Amino acid sequence: MASRISFSPGHVALVKEEMAAPSGRGVLVTGASGLLGRAVLAEFQKGGWRAVGTAYSRARGSLLRCDLLDEEAVRSLLNQHKPDVIVHCAAERRPDVVARHPEAAENLNVHATGALAKEAAAAGVVFLYISTDYVFDGRRPPYGEDDAPNPLNQYGRSKLAGERETFRQCPGAVVLRVPILYGEVESVAESAVTVLWPGVQQGAAESCVLDHCQQRFPTYTGDVAAVCRNIAERSLQDASVQGIFHFSSKEQMTKYQMAVAMATAFNLPSTHLIPLTEAPPGVTRPQNAQLDCSRLQLMGLGVEPRPFSDTITSCLWPFLPDKRWRQTVFH
Repeated sequence: MASRISFSPGHVALVKEEMAAPSGRGVLVTGASGLLGRAVLAEFQKGGWRAVGTAYSRARGSLLRCDLLDEEAVRSLLNQHKPDVIVHCAAERRPDVVARHPEAAENLNVHATGALAKEAAAAGVVFLYISTDYVFDGRRPPYGEDDAPNPLNQYGRSKLAGERETFRQCPGAVVLRVPILYGEVESVAESAVTVLWPGVQQGAAESCVLDHCQQRFPTYTGDVAAVCRNIAERSLQDASVQGIFHFSSKEQMTKYQMAVAMATAFNLPSTHLIPLTEAPPGVTRPQNAQLDCSRLQLMGLGVEPRPFSDTITSCLWPFLPDKRWRQTVFH
């Protein structure tokens, strides 16, 4: 494998050139160092695609460093790799961070999205934008794709603005709305689901109070990634695959119930977990933004979500003090 330094305005990237690069369909995954982006990149690689992942502050390994706010750098990247599909996972997805840094979040969630969608349209590339159930207010679930959005917080507003920019710049694009996500994490703090794990593990020595008010539908990133590949593969054959789709798990759980399920999966006590039935302080979140996923299913683009109890164990076992647990459970 040979390497070279690639210079373009706003970024410098170490580009690895395969001596015999695979041919066929190509995909560019933004935010490929993140929770969802890693799973999406791996799914397309598994499917035999020419898969290129980009990141910025966490770019490492084979990921290409690209500042998505630099339109010239984005244009150069597309010209070089010529993808057939772009899956845009890069976003500021933490509502509390968005509330503290609204301008930075607006730049990434809205302006960078619009610029990327514009380049995709100009190049004739399928553009798939990952959005959120937080575009809804959570008062009248379940929500279909045609229901009127009404976000309650700045994060939801920025993602809705990203959707509108996507369609303004690339009318044939696809938007995929998903709920709270979890998957294989580099640290438990990377997901709002796995971040509950330390509280579960602390045991009876100290109580752990958890939200038992907001209804969530924790969804495994591997399942979302499979849906992204389904959409990408179909969209290259059928131009009518465009517009908004919803995908979500079917298991309704509060954070308290997620934590209890984790404890049960690992045969740990849960009596120290205390349900909080009043809305917690901080950024306002929708009470229940359940997504109606029937359009995806009717078009044969969905997958059957894997059970929470199965997937959460595969995500959390590396963070057990005793790593032998995996051997006793999986072998």
